[in-house]
Amino acid sequence: MQAQNSQPVDRTFDVEGQMRALLRDTLGLSQERVDAFDADTPLFGALPELDSMAVAGLLTEIEDRFHILIEDEDIDGDTFENFGSLVAFAKAKVA
Repeated sequence: MQAQNSQPVDRTFDVEGQMRALLRDTLGLSQERVDAFDADTPLFGALPELDSMAVAGLLTEIEDRFHILIEDEDIDGDTFENFGSLVAFAKAKVA
């Protein structure tokens, strides 16, 4: 019996798509709404669903789904400014 060639896990998988799904699932947003997000779509302060309590839950889900650890010092005011900054944050953590 031969061992299958194991490929390294690609941790840079579709972060943007996963982030859309995460926002949809965590905040209860519609698929159509998250599909319309572009890099400049404002998040914190613009989405009523994304309040300070939701941020905590979202960070936990990001850790779980992306298999990363987010330290307090990793988060600043720009992280949740818009969809592009949140995706860039996640991409930097999984790289």
